Amino acid sequence: MSTPLAIGIDLGTSGARAVVMTPGFEIVAQGAAKLADFGANPRDPKIWWQAVEVALKAVLVQVDRTWVHAIAVDATSGTLLPVDGQGVPLAEPLMYDDKVGDEALLARIAAVIPAESAAHGTTSGLAKALVFQSVPGVAKILHQADWIAGRLAGHFGTTDENNALKTGYDPIDRHWPDWLAAAGLRTALLPRVVAPGAPIETIEPAMAKALGLSEEVEIIAGTTDGCASFLATGADRPGDGVTALGSTLTLKLLCDRPIFAPEFGIYSHRLNGMWLAGGASNSGGKVLSHFFSADEIVRLSAAIDPDVSTGLDFYPLLEPGERFPVLDPAWPPRLTPPPADDAGFLQAMLEGISTIEKLGYDRLAELGAPPLQSMRSLGGGASNPAWTAIRQNRLGVPFLPAHSQEAAAGAARLALIGLEAVGDL
Repeated sequence: MSTPLAIGIDLGTSGARAVVMTPGFEIVAQGAAKLADFGANPRDPKIWWQAVEVALKAVLVQVDRTWVHAIAVDATSGTLLPVDGQGVPLAEPLMYDDKVGDEALLARIAAVIPAESAAHGTTSGLAKALVFQSVPGVAKILHQADWIAGRLAGHFGTTDENNALKTGYDPIDRHWPDWLAAAGLRTALLPRVVAPGAPIETIEPAMAKALGLSEEVEIIAGTTDGCASFLATGADRPGDGVTALGSTLTLKLLCDRPIFAPEFGIYSHRLNGMWLAGGASNSGGKVLSHFFSADEIVRLSAAIDPDVSTGLDFYPLLEPGERFPVLDPAWPPRLTPPPADDAGFLQAMLEGISTIEKLGYDRLAELGAPPLQSMRSLGGGASNPAWTAIRQNRLGVPFLPAHSQEAAAGAARLALIGLEAVGDL
């Protein structure tokens, strides 16, 4: 294959995946490794790296390595770790969903943080950074993707604008803001920030030799797992939406302007000269799986006529409380009156979740986002034909196939952007 190749690496909660992509976005190799294969502690950075290395080597044996020109990494948003001057981890990382319980520390943040910042909350990167700055010998506080990219580059001082967002980065003025110091953070411990897709530097020579790669391979700034998943679908124009139909219902919409609505947990990532906004409902697949097994959902869905509505107004939740498209901790579930049979009950829930999806994109438009123009879908629910037809009826926009469901493919797209920046494409 005589064309430059880009590699995307995705480090998730259970393992690492890698893909190799051509400039035409064709995926020509894939590899994966489970964290559990290398130890019992998924927080151990050594295990992260072992999984990444195995996934990376798995794709490299499938291609001509001399044509690999760039690598980019995505990983879980809000996972941080402190390192010394050589990038050696100094404490167990705090993962994306770990909460900081120090009330005094959280009060320092609350006293100065702007309302529109994405660094609110006990799980924010900022709260974790304030904890880690007290670790003896700390030289930098990094995000998970930063550390993996640093292993490749031999340099541990760079992050991207998307990973930096929950640590307090200002995406409008594009800098670490002064109020971080007022919150008590030693900002010298934070990495420099570049745009996703920006070249960081060439691969570290010893790493290139170990992997059988050229020393000219560019290490490109990556992104968060959520942003990478969006990019993987091929969505690239304002109004392009991506819905993830997993355990929860998550919406993302590409915008020509930033959207901030902290009351709904909505903030915006800079991405390829545009903005990515979105929200997440407490409804979704976990409600369906509470009532039916996966096999039952398949069987019952086959009996649904999506063009004949049940006429019911379900709001499927397992317990009171909603965050988007409405914000109400007491918002009640609506799962009555029960239809006559299980297929009708499932259909009413699918209709309800689809209505929530429509309300979500309408909410984003009310806040200044462009109206939804197209839809790509991710997650297990995307393979359900009846649900897809119900959603098409609700949303009224073209449903387009996702180029890939792999976040690593989104990271590979950023690697290609970096190659274009350095003139390799």
